[in-house]
Amino acid sequence: MTMNPNQAQDVWKDAGEHVQFTVLELKREDQAKEQAAIEEFVDRYQAIIRSLRIRDNKGNLKASLGFSNAAWDYLFPNAPKPKELETYQTISGDKYSMPATKGDIFLHIRANDEAVVYEMISQCMLFLKDYTTVVDETKGFRYFEGRAIIGFIDGTEAPQVEDAADYAIVGDEDPFFENGSYAFAQKWRHHMDIWNKLTTEDQEKAVGRKKFSDLELSDKEKFKNAHNVTSQAKINGVEQKIVRMNVPYSDPASGITGTYFIGYSRHWTVTKKMLENMVEKHDYLLSFSDILSGQLFFIPSRPLLDKIADGELSK
Repeated sequence: MTMNPNQAQDVWKDAGEHVQFTVLELKREDQAKEQAAIEEFVDRYQAIIRSLRIRDNKGNLKASLGFSNAAWDYLFPNAPKPKELETYQTISGDKYSMPATKGDIFLHIRANDEAVVYEMISQCMLFLKDYTTVVDETKGFRYFEGRAIIGFIDGTEAPQVEDAADYAIVGDEDPFFENGSYAFAQKWRHHMDIWNKLTTEDQEKAVGRKKFSDLELSDKEKFKNAHNVTSQAKINGVEQKIVRMNVPYSDPASGITGTYFIGYSRHWTVTKKMLENMVEKHDYLLSFSDILSGQLFFIPSRPLLDKIADGELSK
């Protein structure tokens, strides 16, 4: 068996137009019943996707379903576990921290039409609502030109789509979990009034790129804690990449605006190193942002979802 992106869930391309992130927690009241319920849900989940792609063939529906380390231990206690799956722990530095929050089941749904997103989540919850509670539900959107809500092109440092699968999808280093992915989900809230008071020049130094043209600044032009400096991760001197599908979210009349960060990676250690660097080096984005959540999930391949649906991992 070799890596095959066609067997992966939707973890390596297309951030979407209308987006929803849903994090659920298992009630943990009756393990056997909840295991059976999740098996049925996983089976129905794939059927729901197929149905909605037929019902709205221009909707470009993409979906990812994942489980946290704690959920894996509870639902599949006798099954193998992805090598790098762990319970995310708060990353703390001398000035900033990235908190860990609860969550067992993760859904990342996106489509061209909000109606498709609504229908997808609504149908999923028919099978999940009796066994889970909602931890967080965040609706994201595509901003102008795919920019982040702070006005800069987002994802420039991500790999090109032709190369993205290799960075997002587990390979033969973990054969049972090949074509799966590690998803790190993190909700940021920005204090936009602070950001918007900065001059364009200072904003560019803070991000490390030109605002309009997206050209990267030279190192001497950037702040030392520019985002595209602090968020790099090198292992053995080689820069590593992940696939980001970040989107803005907002209740603009209430002044609640932020970014939902979602990073898919072949290796959780790469994403973790990026987060540690951002905290250690005081990433400028942290100076006007609050981080509200953080959790790691494993996104099984579609063949592994079939095994879950058939009860093979619960035996």
